[in-house]
Amino acid sequence: MKEFFPSIPYVKYEGKDTENPMAFRYYNPDEVIAGKPMREHLKFAMAYWHNMCAEGTDMFGVGTVDKSYGGGDPMEQAKNKAMAAFEFMDKLSIDYFCFHDRDIAPEGATLAESNARLDEITDFIKELMEKHNKKLLWGTANCFNNPRYMHGAGTAPNADVFAFAAAQIKKAIEITVKLGGKGYVYWGGREGYETLLNTDMGKELDNMAYLLKLTSEYGRSIGFDGDYYIEPKPKEPTKHQYDFDAATVCGFLAKYGLDKDFKLNIEANHATLAGHTFQHELNVARVNGAFGSIDANQGDMLLGWDTDQFPTNIYDTILCMLEVIKAGGFTNGGLNFDAKTRRGSYDYADMAYAYIAGMDAFALGLRLALKVIEDGRIDEFVKTRYASYESGIGEKISNRTATIEELEKYALEMGEVKTNISGKQEYLENIINRIIFA
Repeated sequence: MKEFFPSIPYVKYEGKDTENPMAFRYYNPDEVIAGKPMREHLKFAMAYWHNMCAEGTDMFGVGTVDKSYGGGDPMEQAKNKAMAAFEFMDKLSIDYFCFHDRDIAPEGATLAESNARLDEITDFIKELMEKHNKKLLWGTANCFNNPRYMHGAGTAPNADVFAFAAAQIKKAIEITVKLGGKGYVYWGGREGYETLLNTDMGKELDNMAYLLKLTSEYGRSIGFDGDYYIEPKPKEPTKHQYDFDAATVCGFLAKYGLDKDFKLNIEANHATLAGHTFQHELNVARVNGAFGSIDANQGDMLLGWDTDQFPTNIYDTILCMLEVIKAGGFTNGGLNFDAKTRRGSYDYADMAYAYIAGMDAFALGLRLALKVIEDGRIDEFVKTRYASYESGIGEKISNRTATIEELEKYALEMGEVKTNISGKQEYLENIINRIIFA
């Protein structure tokens, strides 16, 4: 079989002291840590769109790297791309992948032609999955690239567009089920607005909820037993996206009665665009019972757009993995690298360097997060900080048995609040630093 990435070797774990740039320093896939192999803790996934499709094109320039993989006609390119994808995953010890429908097969002149192409390519991918022992983390539909979606898909003012989107999503769910995927993501590509002068927000939100209900119920009817995910993002490509952040999405799901069947796919770069930390968005998802999966990347804090960089910030990966551990770990979700090499990094080997950096960053984050938990000082401090809710009036507040009259009587007898406790933020940050640099 043709080798598509001859410059990329099979990347192995060599430990933190290795000088080999094509080796893992912290990610040892089969090392058992906290009761299970690292590959099961982290569940890394290759993003088809950035890794296999993105050519380095931006609004100021054409592509800088050839991603045709030696193919001629579009379907030959799609099959070569699939073979290249599985070669890449093998070489990087990546167990999962994810895709948009239009990543894996080119769109045809009609919906019927597009669907036929998806049937053909997913037959081919299914064979590759069995051969290479790979799994589909999640699938999704690209309902944002085509000009028909210029004003949105589920939120489009044109009912014909809504119908087309519903049909496209139906097919995307079908192929996700066909390939054994345990997740299906709804990213609201252009589900938002540029100006309220031409927008009926109420109708658009109602329609979006109806689209989610119709398609998710259809998925259950054909045997999809995984998780449905909404992916929060505040802006870009529209000025205001309806899935602004985790809290907004949780409110939307609760309003329309979708919260029992949907979880969140949290992206680090989207969190910072919303003015939040990555940890904040994960925490909001977790405490609302909506933690599902993660788009593992980072943004440039000096730039106000979605840069989708590979993650290298160890503080972020530690705090992320603390949230994942507190959520009980991944069930159907995982860590998908929704990240791309920079436009000037045009060598195929650069993709491997990027994945090694990201995978090592999260592997180290996992190792250090477990040390933070084992150390215990931060958890103990938080427990102590809220200890007043364990007895007396605080216990009644926690049990929801305190009445407003009882609270008033207690406050009158108390007079002024006499005790409090320092937040000790600096002390806690120093604990993290000492664990990192020990």
